[in-house]
Amino acid sequence: MNGLFTLECDNILLREFQPSDAESIYQLTSQPEVYEFLPDWRSTREQRLDWLTNYEVPDNQAFLSSLPTIGNGWLKLGIIEKETGALIGFCNTGIKEELPEPNREIAFAISKHHRNKGYTTTAVKGLITFLVEHTDVKQVNAVVLPRNHASRRVIEKNGFSFCGNVEIHGEVHHHYIVAT
Repeated sequence: MNGLFTLECDNILLREFQPSDAESIYQLTSQPEVYEFLPDWRSTREQRLDWLTNYEVPDNQAFLSSLPTIGNGWLKLGIIEKETGALIGFCNTGIKEELPEPNREIAFAISKHHRNKGYTTTAVKGLITFLVEHTDVKQVNAVVLPRNHASRRVIEKNGFSFCGNVEIHGEVHHHYIVAT
């Protein structure tokens, strides 16, 4: 795929973001089902293109060039449906400052049109496998709002264990950990 970092995972690919993904990510993060749980991802088209071009793509390149010692780096990957080549979601890893160290987290979203097909569970598994095999990460965190039952199922299917509640931006989140 044009020399872009890509992980093959069953019926999906995880591929690093590129500027041409701006419209797909904008459409995804404009869905109420996504921005209800990830409000920081809501943006205008122009903001999305700016963030991709000036932050997310360079952050991905810095993360990948620093392997295996990734420090505080971020990796943001599109979930690509193999059958169509469409970007249908994202699966990311980065530092969650609101958590105690080690505070590397995994976060994800999938289009409402592609839910309940196992894509997100597969994406999370693929990214965790990559982190285990190619980085110095020893633990991955996930934070989920209690009302986000779908994300909780994805996290639990991937072996995360509930470790308590944490308050983030005035809301209680369930905190999960998986050791790598």
